[in-house]
Amino acid sequence: MQDPSDLSPRAARTRAALLSAGFELLALKPIDAIPVDEVVAKAGVAKGSFFNHFADKHAFAAAIAAEVRLDLEDQVTRANQDVVDPVERIANGMRVSARFAIHNPKRTAVLLRGLGGVTERAHPLNQGVSNDFDAAGRLGLISQEARNTGVLYWLGLCQVLMASLLDASEDGDAIRLRVREMMSLGLTGLGVAPADAAKLSDRRWAD
Repeated sequence: MQDPSDLSPRAARTRAALLSAGFELLALKPIDAIPVDEVVAKAGVAKGSFFNHFADKHAFAAAIAAEVRLDLEDQVTRANQDVVDPVERIANGMRVSARFAIHNPKRTAVLLRGLGGVTERAHPLNQGVSNDFDAAGRLGLISQEARNTGVLYWLGLCQVLMASLLDASEDGDAIRLRVREMMSLGLTGLGVAPADAAKLSDRRWAD
């Protein structure tokens, strides 16, 4: 597929229309339940245009989810702008993810439905968290197991937490407790000292 940055203005508009239509549909149902015909009809473009931009529906869903993930990563980066401690940076990733899910349920649904290979440590979108895990490992702040598979473990916890928050029916205090407990359990699972995990988990996490 052609690099989006190399597209002509007309092709870029077509791609944007497809992504916009896909976003609206993916917010309602999984990609396997969305025919290509429905996407192109909603986008107002020819069916052949879809395959000029995307190899298949799953690549299409991944492209939509990647745009949302970039937004989330930008918020994590801002939250960690002045934070040096790698474990605190890792914890902030979950804290920001929880806040994102609460304030952006539609975007979160799209993200979770289109993630695919974004859980792989080597994926470019995971470079920041991978670097934090490497730093925490070098400092002996996490276990050896966490150094090897901690990124996958942590991303999985963040995704499960975000999904649970989309379905949450509890009040604000119960939701805050859920986030604190998930973060504390997650951090101790990485080998972080329980007292440090509790301290990080008790910090303010939502606006």
